[in-house]
Amino acid sequence: MRKTLLLLLSLWLFIPVFFLFESCFKKDSGCNYQKNISVASVTDQQNLQKYLDSAGINATLDSDGFYYQIISSGSGTPPDVCSVITVTYTGQLTNGNVFDQETNQLYTLGGLIAGWQQGLPLISKGGVIKLYIPPSLGYGNTAQDGKNGNVAIPANSILIFNIDLINVQ
Repeated sequence: MRKTLLLLLSLWLFIPVFFLFESCFKKDSGCNYQKNISVASVTDQQNLQKYLDSAGINATLDSDGFYYQIISSGSGTPPDVCSVITVTYTGQLTNGNVFDQETNQLYTLGGLIAGWQQGLPLISKGGVIKLYIPPSLGYGNTAQDGKNGNVAIPANSILIFNIDLINVQ
């Protein structure tokens, strides 16, 4: 009886300690990003629609308020916010000025602007997409400096991205 009581007492003390420390040994995925659920403002959506109409561009409206054209859907699993993606892209303004252009760049999708986070999951590895992003899903009312230190993206700009999704990890 004494051995049974001692065993039960040991288990009673050991089990809470085990569960306390067991959580320390869980593998952390390292991803602290959550799915972006932003929706473009009505004004931004209207201004983007006006631009597309005036330029004669036929694109699909996403429920989040950006427009897109899927050139190639790719194959495999689409990226999520925790995916490390490899992309080649060109970013330009509605006046045609290219503000950024990169080849084979690695990013974690969750660290990018809302328009990319919401648009890139529409394609998979090997896919190509053109995104038309209103300011509220881009940089909003904050101007962005370019590599030369001058303003590359004025505040409240519509952004146009041609993106090749080369890889998804």
